[in-house]
Amino acid sequence: MTTGRPAVFLDRDGVIVQAIVREGRPYPPSCLAELVIPPETKTCLERLRERGYLLIVVTNQPDVARGTLAADALEEMHRRLRQLLPLDDILACCHDDADDCPCRKPRPGLMIEAARRHGIALDGSFLIGDRWRDVEAGRNAGCATVLIDYGYRERGPIHAPDARVGGLDEATNWILARTPPGNA
Repeated sequence: MTTGRPAVFLDRDGVIVQAIVREGRPYPPSCLAELVIPPETKTCLERLRERGYLLIVVTNQPDVARGTLAADALEEMHRRLRQLLPLDDILACCHDDADDCPCRKPRPGLMIEAARRHGIALDGSFLIGDRWRDVEAGRNAGCATVLIDYGYRERGPIHAPDARVGGLDEATNWILARTPPGNA
């Protein structure tokens, strides 16, 4: 295990923000009015923080590249998340697949950048996501992965997650069960 602080990397939509599901597929909120933080989110993040984890959001936001979401609207949503939740950082990839960006999940670039910025030990960290791209990005970064499985109508990850759970509260419990108090 490398030296550095442990982190919990959190996908945004479907993990700390309610995804908008249409015909079995998840979509991000397109404006501040659609941004819904589930009630258990803050408590879960506080529990992880108390155990010593940095809390870093890593999110793909390709609608910026596609022209259907303004960058300032995205930043407004992220300002709100920073105000309401105990987050240490939010890193967003605003590229689409065609841009071949190293930070777009399933590539690990966002987590590698966060590790550099915050002195994070990736091999002692976790990623919580709700889609195959999240699980693959976490695995590619060397983190343990937790999939919140909402049964979306899309492909699953190539590699099985370390845990498959039904919500953020279960993901939090799974991580905390693997972390002795004071050892994060």
